[in-house]
Amino acid sequence: MNRDWIATARTLSEALPYLQRYSGAVVVIKFGGNAMGDANAMAEFARDIVLMRQVGMNPVVVHGGGPMINEMLDKLGIKSEFVRGKRVTDKDTVEVVEMVLTGLVNKRIVQAIMDEGGRAVGLSGKDDDLMVAEADDPELGFVGKPIEMNVQVLRDLFSAGIIPVVAPVATGMDFNETFNVNGDTAAGAIAGALKADRLLLLTDVAGVKDAEGNVITQITPEQVRAMIADGTIAGGMIPKTETALDAIEKGVRAVVILDGRLPNASLLELFTEHGAGSIIRAPRD
Repeated sequence: MNRDWIATARTLSEALPYLQRYSGAVVVIKFGGNAMGDANAMAEFARDIVLMRQVGMNPVVVHGGGPMINEMLDKLGIKSEFVRGKRVTDKDTVEVVEMVLTGLVNKRIVQAIMDEGGRAVGLSGKDDDLMVAEADDPELGFVGKPIEMNVQVLRDLFSAGIIPVVAPVATGMDFNETFNVNGDTAAGAIAGALKADRLLLLTDVAGVKDAEGNVITQITPEQVRAMIADGTIAGGMIPKTETALDAIEKGVRAVVILDGRLPNASLLELFTEHGAGSIIRAPRD
């Protein structure tokens, strides 16, 4: 008998308890990084998401698109200003952000899921007032932080067997404004509003690392706060871990920061004993 078949059967058998464990669970996946620009990686990611839906999970994909936004701004000759390393998003820029995220990027992910046999609908935080935001920092212009979430549209899509794919663009309080929201922040806000079982933050790093540079597989919110305070967690990992802490406070059972470049990263995390990346959860979980 072919050894590959035996290995496949064994893998499915070992995954059964995890398939049962996550049946009906809501899992929010932040998709971004290098995988978005690679056709093979995109197709593999889409297969993973379709499989989640087929085994009874309710996945929500939230995506970014920074490189595509930068490329379009360059093509249109729109110059960017930066304050403390962050892009100032004026009215012209936010219009490009909305065009790229809700059009090009969002529909590319939707099509990838459809190509793998799934059903997907693309939407942004502006649809059905899913995400209402206010200015995060007045100096940065139309960069927003979510202050009101209306996730019934996502639950309606779950009931219809459809995978939501969400672009992190939000409505302002006066409903005539558009805000660009950081993808991790948007994913955390959506996960919190849904009281998701898992929030997966796919990145271009292996996870949260200790002072020696080793990936920490399990970590509590208290440990995260201590590592931020002593400088062990620094740079771009700070906002990711802060998103994780905020999501847990809002009712998300656990948050995982993992390397999206790893083949089948999401499936490894959900359906294997050892998981992947760094899982952040309270000790009682």
